[in-house]
Amino acid sequence: MSEQVLPFYLVCDESYSMQGPPLDAINRELPQIYQEIASNPVVADRARLGIIGFSTDAEVLLPLADLNDVHSIPQLTPRGATNYGAAFSLLKHTIEQDIAALKQAGHTPYRPTVFFLTDGLPTHDWHVEHKELTSEAFRAHPHILAFGFGDVDQATLQQVATFRAFIADSSLSPAQALREFARQLLNSVVQSAIASSADPSGAAHLSFPQHATGYTVLPADPI
Repeated sequence: MSEQVLPFYLVCDESYSMQGPPLDAINRELPQIYQEIASNPVVADRARLGIIGFSTDAEVLLPLADLNDVHSIPQLTPRGATNYGAAFSLLKHTIEQDIAALKQAGHTPYRPTVFFLTDGLPTHDWHVEHKELTSEAFRAHPHILAFGFGDVDQATLQQVATFRAFIADSSLSPAQALREFARQLLNSVVQSAIASSADPSGAAHLSFPQHATGYTVLPADPI
């Protein structure tokens, strides 16, 4: 019987507006997320986590990987504009490659989950790339949870999300908003892997946050 694999992706805004406390906070949290996941054998066996950074363009900062094989975590660096379209285009291409590789390795991959993080308005049109990524014609179209803070636009965030969107309220500083985001990401990965492992039928389960401290939960809107 092939092993279930739950792919998770962090897609993080690296534009200049993220400079300072926001990126500093996420750079501090990421190694702890990986360490905690890797230290739990049940979670490490089931979950894979990759990181994509985007600004004017997008790049895979850490390929989707078994957490036990990750020995260093990249640092996110402020640069450029806020091109959502570049992020969605690269994400689709990356998911296609990763799903094919997992199947070739004898695994049973499930639909990916994406944690999308941004603090501002997109500087380029992004709707075509987002539609291609989320279309049912793309068999591996991901579940997208969108987290926003700072100058992010509520309506835009709702359109990005396919499952649920979260927008930080004024009670949180940028660093606090990022720490809460990291906590939600970690909890989702851990709880999904544990629930999937515990199901005697072999079914996979995804655990998504229902709320986040200091964030307002928004419904996801279709485009």
